[in-house]
Amino acid sequence: MRIGVARVSTRDQNPEAQEDALRAAGCEKVFTDKASGKLARRPELDKALMVAREGDQIVITKLDRLGRSLKNLIELSEELRSRDIGLVVLDQGIDTATPAGRLFFQIIGAIAEFEHSLMSDRTIEGLEAARARGRTGGQKPKLKARQIKLAQEMYDELGSDGKRRYTVQQIADEFGVSRPTIYRHLSKED
Repeated sequence: MRIGVARVSTRDQNPEAQEDALRAAGCEKVFTDKASGKLARRPELDKALMVAREGDQIVITKLDRLGRSLKNLIELSEELRSRDIGLVVLDQGIDTATPAGRLFFQIIGAIAEFEHSLMSDRTIEGLEAARARGRTGGQKPKLKARQIKLAQEMYDELGSDGKRRYTVQQIADEFGVSRPTIYRHLSKED
Protein backbone atom coordinates (compact mmCIF):
# COMPACT_ATOMS: atom_id res chain seq x y z
CA MET A 1 0.00 0.00 0.00
CA ARG A 2 1.15 3.54 -0.75
CA ILE A 3 0.66 6.02 2.10
CA GLY A 4 0.96 9.72 1.36
CA VAL A 5 2.40 12.26 3.79
CA ALA A 6 1.96 16.00 3.18
CA ARG A 7 3.07 18.95 5.28
CA VAL A 8 2.54 22.68 5.12
CA SER A 9 4.70 24.99 7.19
CA THR A 10 2.18 27.64 8.10
CA ARG A 11 -1.52 27.71 8.84
CA ASP A 12 -2.30 29.78 5.74
CA GLN A 13 -0.58 27.47 3.26
CA ASN A 14 -2.84 25.14 1.31
CA PRO A 15 -1.91 21.43 1.22
CA GLU A 16 -4.25 20.55 -1.67
CA ALA A 17 -1.54 20.48 -4.37
CA GLN A 18 0.51 18.00 -2.33
CA GLU A 19 -2.54 15.88 -1.53
CA ASP A 20 -3.60 15.81 -5.21
CA ALA A 21 -0.10 14.74 -6.31
CA LEU A 22 -0.03 11.99 -3.67
CA ARG A 23 -3.42 10.63 -4.71
CA ALA A 24 -2.35 10.75 -8.38
CA ALA A 25 0.70 8.68 -7.37
CA GLY A 26 -1.64 5.95 -6.08
CA CYS A 27 -1.71 6.72 -2.36
CA GLU A 28 -4.69 5.06 -0.71
CA LYS A 29 -4.36 7.19 2.43
CA VAL A 30 -2.97 10.70 2.78
CA PHE A 31 -1.93 12.25 6.10
CA THR A 32 -1.40 16.04 6.25
CA ASP A 33 0.43 17.94 8.99
CA LYS A 34 0.31 21.68 9.53
CA ALA A 35 3.55 22.33 11.39
CA SER A 36 6.17 24.99 11.56
CA GLY A 37 9.71 24.88 12.89
CA LYS A 38 12.20 22.13 13.56
CA LEU A 39 10.60 20.98 16.80
CA ALA A 40 6.98 21.12 15.69
CA ARG A 41 4.95 17.99 16.40
CA ARG A 42 3.93 15.87 13.42
CA PRO A 43 0.86 13.89 14.58
CA GLU A 44 -0.23 12.97 11.05
CA LEU A 45 3.24 11.65 10.17
CA ASP A 46 3.10 9.61 13.38
CA LYS A 47 -0.27 8.18 12.28
CA ALA A 48 1.12 7.34 8.83
CA LEU A 49 4.05 5.52 10.44
CA MET A 50 1.64 3.56 12.67
CA VAL A 51 -0.50 2.55 9.68
CA ALA A 52 2.47 1.53 7.49
CA ARG A 53 3.28 -2.17 7.39
CA GLU A 54 6.14 -4.19 5.95
CA GLY A 55 6.22 -3.81 2.17
CA ASP A 56 4.27 -0.51 2.16
CA GLN A 57 5.65 2.76 0.81
CA ILE A 58 5.56 6.21 2.37
CA VAL A 59 5.19 8.72 -0.47
CA ILE A 60 5.99 12.46 -0.22
CA THR A 61 6.11 15.16 -2.87
CA LYS A 62 9.41 16.76 -1.83
CA LEU A 63 12.13 15.74 0.57
CA ASP A 64 11.62 18.78 2.82
CA ARG A 65 8.01 17.72 3.43
CA LEU A 66 9.22 14.72 5.46
CA GLY A 67 11.85 16.16 7.81
CA ARG A 68 13.34 19.49 8.74
CA SER A 69 16.94 18.37 9.24
CA LEU A 70 19.29 15.80 7.77
CA LYS A 71 19.45 14.03 11.12
CA ASN A 72 15.66 13.75 11.23
CA LEU A 73 15.50 12.55 7.61
CA ILE A 74 18.16 9.91 8.23
CA GLU A 75 16.42 8.71 11.42
CA LEU A 76 13.11 8.38 9.58
CA SER A 77 14.84 6.65 6.67
CA GLU A 78 16.50 4.19 9.04
CA GLU A 79 13.19 3.50 10.81
CA LEU A 80 11.48 2.86 7.48
CA ARG A 81 14.30 0.61 6.27
CA SER A 82 14.35 -1.40 9.52
CA ARG A 83 10.60 -1.97 9.13
CA ASP A 84 10.99 -2.80 5.40
CA ILE A 85 8.89 0.22 4.39
CA GLY A 86 9.93 2.07 1.25
CA LEU A 87 10.18 5.83 0.83
CA VAL A 88 9.27 7.50 -2.46
CA VAL A 89 9.93 11.20 -3.13
CA LEU A 90 7.96 12.18 -6.21
CA ASP A 91 9.67 15.45 -7.25
CA GLN A 92 13.20 14.11 -6.85
CA GLY A 93 12.51 10.62 -8.26
CA ILE A 94 13.84 8.93 -5.12
CA ASP A 95 12.86 5.38 -4.23
CA THR A 96 14.70 3.96 -1.21
CA ALA A 97 13.95 0.43 -2.33
CA THR A 98 17.07 0.73 -4.51
CA PRO A 99 20.68 1.31 -3.37
CA ALA A 100 20.95 4.32 -5.71
CA GLY A 101 17.75 5.71 -4.20
CA ARG A 102 19.14 5.40 -0.67
CA LEU A 103 22.38 7.15 -1.68
CA PHE A 104 20.54 9.88 -3.54
CA PHE A 105 18.22 10.37 -0.55
CA GLN A 106 21.18 11.01 1.77
CA ILE A 107 22.89 13.35 -0.71
CA ILE A 108 19.71 15.39 -1.30
CA GLY A 109 19.09 15.52 2.45
CA ALA A 110 22.58 16.93 3.04
CA ILE A 111 22.09 19.54 0.32
CA ALA A 112 18.67 20.52 1.69
CA GLU A 113 20.11 21.01 5.18
CA PHE A 114 23.02 23.03 3.75
CA GLU A 115 20.59 25.23 1.80
CA HIS A 116 18.44 25.76 4.91
CA SER A 117 21.52 26.72 6.90
CA LEU A 118 22.58 29.24 4.24
CA MET A 119 19.08 30.73 4.18
CA SER A 120 19.09 31.08 7.98
CA ASP A 121 22.49 32.78 7.85
CA ARG A 122 21.29 35.19 5.14
CA THR A 123 18.18 36.02 7.15
CA ILE A 124 20.22 36.78 10.27
CA GLU A 125 22.63 38.93 8.25
CA GLY A 126 19.72 40.81 6.66
CA LEU A 127 18.11 41.47 10.05
CA GLU A 128 21.41 42.71 11.48
CA ALA A 129 21.92 45.03 8.48
CA ALA A 130 18.38 46.40 8.86
CA ARG A 131 18.90 47.02 12.59
CA ALA A 132 22.16 48.83 11.80
CA ARG A 133 20.11 51.15 9.56
CA GLY A 134 17.62 51.75 12.37
CA ARG A 135 14.86 49.45 11.17
CA THR A 136 13.19 46.91 13.38
CA GLY A 137 11.16 43.91 12.33
CA GLY A 138 7.68 42.87 13.19
CA GLN A 139 4.23 44.11 12.33
CA LYS A 140 3.30 47.75 12.42
CA PRO A 141 1.34 48.67 15.55
CA LYS A 142 -2.38 48.07 15.12
CA LEU A 143 -3.29 51.12 17.22
CA LYS A 144 -1.79 54.59 17.18
CA ALA A 145 -1.03 56.45 20.43
CA ARG A 146 -4.28 58.47 20.21
CA GLN A 147 -6.32 55.30 19.72
CA ILE A 148 -4.62 53.65 22.69
CA LYS A 149 -5.48 56.67 24.83
CA LEU A 150 -9.12 56.54 23.68
CA ALA A 151 -9.29 52.79 24.32
CA GLN A 152 -7.95 53.35 27.84
CA GLU A 153 -10.52 56.10 28.44
CA MET A 154 -13.32 53.84 27.20
CA TYR A 155 -12.05 51.05 29.46
CA ASP A 156 -11.91 53.35 32.49
CA GLU A 157 -15.34 54.90 31.85
CA LEU A 158 -17.98 53.78 34.33
CA GLY A 159 -21.71 53.62 33.78
CA SER A 160 -24.38 54.91 36.16
CA ASP A 161 -24.39 51.52 37.89
CA GLY A 162 -20.68 51.84 38.79
CA LYS A 163 -19.61 49.06 36.37
CA ARG A 164 -17.47 49.49 33.29
CA ARG A 165 -19.49 51.10 30.53
CA TYR A 166 -17.70 49.23 27.71
CA THR A 167 -16.49 45.65 27.60
CA VAL A 168 -13.09 44.89 26.14
CA GLN A 169 -14.88 43.21 23.22
CA GLN A 170 -16.87 46.39 22.53
CA ILE A 171 -13.67 48.45 22.61
CA ALA A 172 -11.93 45.97 20.29
CA ASP A 173 -14.87 46.09 17.87
CA GLU A 174 -14.80 49.88 17.89
CA PHE A 175 -11.15 49.93 16.76
CA GLY A 176 -11.32 46.85 14.53
CA VAL A 177 -8.76 44.85 16.50
CA SER A 178 -8.79 41.73 18.66
CA ARG A 179 -9.37 41.63 22.39
CA PRO A 180 -5.75 40.56 23.07
CA THR A 181 -4.58 43.69 21.24
CA ILE A 182 -6.70 45.85 23.56
CA TYR A 183 -5.51 43.95 26.65
CA ARG A 184 -1.88 44.31 25.52
CA HIS A 185 -2.24 48.10 25.28
CA LEU A 186 -4.27 48.42 28.46
CA SER A 187 -1.59 46.61 30.41
CA LYS A 188 0.99 49.10 29.11
CA GLU A 189 -1.08 51.98 30.45
CA ASP A 190 -1.44 50.53 33.98
